[in-house]
Amino acid sequence: MTTSTHSHDRYALSFTSGGLLVREADVIVAEYLRSRDWVAVRHAVTEQNLLQARTTSSSVRVTREAIQRLGVFDDSELELLAEASLTERCHLMWAAACRRYELIGDFAEEVVRERFLLMTPTLGAEDFERFMTGKSLWHPELDELKPSTRAKLRQCVFRMLHDVGLRSEEGAIVPAVLSERVHEALAARGPSDIRFFPTTLPMEPTR
Repeated sequence: MTTSTHSHDRYALSFTSGGLLVREADVIVAEYLRSRDWVAVRHAVTEQNLLQARTTSSSVRVTREAIQRLGVFDDSELELLAEASLTERCHLMWAAACRRYELIGDFAEEVVRERFLLMTPTLGAEDFERFMTGKSLWHPELDELKPSTRAKLRQCVFRMLHDVGLRSEEGAIVPAVLSERVHEALAARGPSDIRFFPTTLPMEPTR
């Protein structure tokens, strides 16, 4: 008897080093497009403290986290990120976080987008807790988390949602207004990255 192990893979939960990391991505992508070598980029960013971190350890930690998220993009997506507007960069970095961290992607698709489409346009702490409780059936590692850790994960996800403009301070879900080129780039993925956004835009490219 064989069973799929995919649904039982442990969630990666190391996304609490910063929020969307848009500012950091600006620096790192510019460096990457010069060399197209992530190892060289990591070395240059940390050795020259290009992120202007207060300590070496924080520079190393944030650089590693940002590169892991940016690593989900191909070169054409990174080139788009380099020339994008701030709003476009925020949308792209939210997609990067959702790709890199299955927990964030699942929450974005199954809770944020679903509530938006069902016209239940609010998102509170109880929605995150309900999601975590449901996911613990397949991810028992979530039951091992301290309440303070769960709260930190929620705060980080909600901070990202606020920074990308998808959740207001009052907890309202804000529809994503994606530019045509960002929509095309995200919809070209399989499965479509549009699933990570509260929007009625088509999941497939429009051309």
